[in-house]
Amino acid sequence: MSNSEQIVDPTSYKAIWNLAWPQILMMMFHFLIGFVDVWVAGQIDSNVQAALGMISQTFLFFLVIAIAIGNGCVAAISQSIGAGLHRRAARYIGLVVLLGLVCGLVISGFGLSFRHVFLGILQTPDEIYPIAMYFLKIYLMLLPVYYVFVITNAVFRAKMMVFVPMRSIAIVALVNTIADLGFGLGWFGLPEFGYKGVAWATLLSVTGGTLYNFAVLTGKGILVRDSFAPWRWARHALPYLIKVAAPAGGTQALWHTGYIVLFAIVASLPFDAINALAGLAAGMRIESLLFLPAFAFNMTASILIGHFLGAGNRGEAKRAGLRILGTACGIMSIIAVCFWPFIDPMARFLAPEPDVTVQAAVYLKYNIISIPFTVASMTLGGIMTGAGATIYNFWIYSSASWLVRLPVAYILGHLVLKDAEGVYIAMLVSQVFQSTTMFYIFMRRDWYRFSMIKRKNSTAPAA
Repeated sequence: MSNSEQIVDPTSYKAIWNLAWPQILMMMFHFLIGFVDVWVAGQIDSNVQAALGMISQTFLFFLVIAIAIGNGCVAAISQSIGAGLHRRAARYIGLVVLLGLVCGLVISGFGLSFRHVFLGILQTPDEIYPIAMYFLKIYLMLLPVYYVFVITNAVFRAKMMVFVPMRSIAIVALVNTIADLGFGLGWFGLPEFGYKGVAWATLLSVTGGTLYNFAVLTGKGILVRDSFAPWRWARHALPYLIKVAAPAGGTQALWHTGYIVLFAIVASLPFDAINALAGLAAGMRIESLLFLPAFAFNMTASILIGHFLGAGNRGEAKRAGLRILGTACGIMSIIAVCFWPFIDPMARFLAPEPDVTVQAAVYLKYNIISIPFTVASMTLGGIMTGAGATIYNFWIYSSASWLVRLPVAYILGHLVLKDAEGVYIAMLVSQVFQSTTMFYIFMRRDWYRFSMIKRKNSTAPAA
């Protein structure tokens, strides 16, 4: 077993941190990519910035299946490695890469065929329609490559090779920044193409990151001819992937849809709706930076839990989960306390209009109070992903959004307080519900049963 595939000591904070910090840096690179895109688009024209923002946000729906396959990939591969079934792990790698490419091609073709319908559903304003159409067309052309990029990064995480996706995201961030500034604004003596340059910067950068991933996969012998198993094996392997991926994809779809409804609730508030909507958008931008470490702990939890359960070590899996949970909540709570004095200055920086500043500050206060609960639910979600128990994520996350957050937001925002503060209170309440329910499942329910632990009469595919 290579060093990258060693199961680390679950009692070691150092082991957890060694897996987490490259992924924290990886999430920082993700943030940089989005920040540069938005900044360059704003330098070109406000219409470009609006079109990019709309397409970038809605493009997440096209990536739902890639993210879902990635979740299934982490569970299946990490558990196979933990069980010492390296041939089965290798075959799962070939299967998810091929599946990602096929799904990417199908969804890309479907999206390109119905791109006008899609923009019509979004009620795209006439003044930004041509720009939005160009972004959408380029992004959909890129989709098969993007699918492979997301899934190969998940493969490396499953094998504990966390420095590889960190480097590939760094490559994407570097190429994207140079291409955005060069082809978007004409810097570095490059031809200036405006918004078209920004679109092509994304295509070039993601393609570069994907090529790097493939170079590592083939160069280290991770993806070889034998990785692509015959259909007889794949037919038995696919059900477990689907069992993990389907709830994960459903969770993503319902969660993103819930946010769209939340925006609609804010936009239709009885008083000060426009400032509330702007404050919500600004507050979410700041909050997204704070939660980058939380995403890293989510991914770290899925890796470790998958390895331990694959080896049949339920006790170590639970102890590792508790240690990661405590580490994540502790670190993020300290960050929240340190950030609290800077809420108003940060709100003024990103939302300089006084009325919007107030709304952004109120949003941040409630959501920073919720940080321990939000981080706990994110980390526990990673644990369930590593165990293959994504069905718990689906039911709990969806219930927290659709049965708690949205109804409470409407009641408090429209009927009781009649302002955005009611919506922000609802977000806090939903995070408390979500984290406590997830913790109950973790402590009291048999979530281990969803893993491919080696046992008699197992339905897991053989190596």
